[in-house]
Amino acid sequence: MRFGDKLGDRVTFMRNSTRTNRGFEMKKSINLWAFPYPAKWTLKECLEIAQDAGFDAVELNIDLEGELSVRSSPAQLEEIRRLAEEAGVEISGVCSFLFWPYSMTSNDGEVRTKGVEMAESMIEAAAHLGTPNLLVVPGAVFAPWVEKAEPVPPDVCRSRAREAVSRLLPKAEAAGVYLNIENIFMNGFLFGPQEMTEFIDSFGSNHVRAHFDTGNIMEYQFPEHWIPILGERIQNVHLKEWDRQSGSFNLHAFRTLLDGSTNWPAVIGELDRIGYRGYLTFEYFHPFQHYPEALIYQTSDALDWILGRKS
Repeated sequence: MRFGDKLGDRVTFMRNSTRTNRGFEMKKSINLWAFPYPAKWTLKECLEIAQDAGFDAVELNIDLEGELSVRSSPAQLEEIRRLAEEAGVEISGVCSFLFWPYSMTSNDGEVRTKGVEMAESMIEAAAHLGTPNLLVVPGAVFAPWVEKAEPVPPDVCRSRAREAVSRLLPKAEAAGVYLNIENIFMNGFLFGPQEMTEFIDSFGSNHVRAHFDTGNIMEYQFPEHWIPILGERIQNVHLKEWDRQSGSFNLHAFRTLLDGSTNWPAVIGELDRIGYRGYLTFEYFHPFQHYPEALIYQTSDALDWILGRKS
C-alpha cells in the first residue's frame, strides 16, 4: 500500500469520527464484579464510588440468591434502580454466571428448561432496573470450568440455542429489552464473527444483538477485526485485558486495562467507525484485596486514556 493510500484512509476516518476535544463519545461503565460486593461494600457504596471515580454506569449481575437475584421482587429491583439514580449512575446492563450451571443447551432437558426460565426472570429484572440490555450466553459446546459438564455436538448446540432464544424473544420484545449475545472464550460456540452474525441475523429481530467482549477472543483473534464484521449489531461492549505472553487463558488471566496486548487505539477506532456510542464496561473478576478503591479509580483513569480524554 502506498503512503498516500494510508493518508487517505486516515483523512476519511477523521472526517467520519465523532472524536471531540473531550475524546470519543462512548460511555464509561464498570461491572460490579470489580467491587468487593457484598463482602466489604454495600451496593449503595459501590454505586457512589463508581460515580465519584467518573463512571457513567455500572453493570449489575444477577445471582441465584441475594439482593439482586432471580428471586428479587419488582419492588426490590426498582429500589436498586432508585439507588443508582440517587448515586448519579446509569445501569448499563445485566449479566449473570447462571447461564453456565443452567445452560440453555445442556443435554439435560430439565436444566435447559430451568435456564430459559431464569433468562425470562432476567428479562423482567432488566426492565424493572431500567436498562434495555441483557447479556445472554445462548449455550456451549463444552464449558471446561463447569463441574460435570458434558460436551454437546456443535449442530445440536446451535439448534438448542436457537430454540431457547426464540422462546425468550417475544418476552424481550414486549419488555423492550435486547437479548445481547456474547462471544465467550473456550466454549466452542460462536467462535468467529461470521458465525456470530449469522446466528444473530437468523432471528430477524432488532432485539437480538451482540454483546461484544474484546478479551474473550484475544488468545486466537483480534477484537479490532471482529468489530467491522459485527457492525451495528453491537449493542453493548465488555473491555477485558490480556497479555499474549502470559501463557494461560482463563478467568484468572485477565488483567487491568492497559497492562496487556490489546491494541486499544485500533479497537476504539473501529467502534467509532461503526457509529458505536454505547457503554464500554470493564469486566474483571478479582477485586483488589487491599485498597479496592484503587482498582475502580485506576480503571476510570485508564478508560480516559483509551477514549482520548487525556494526552
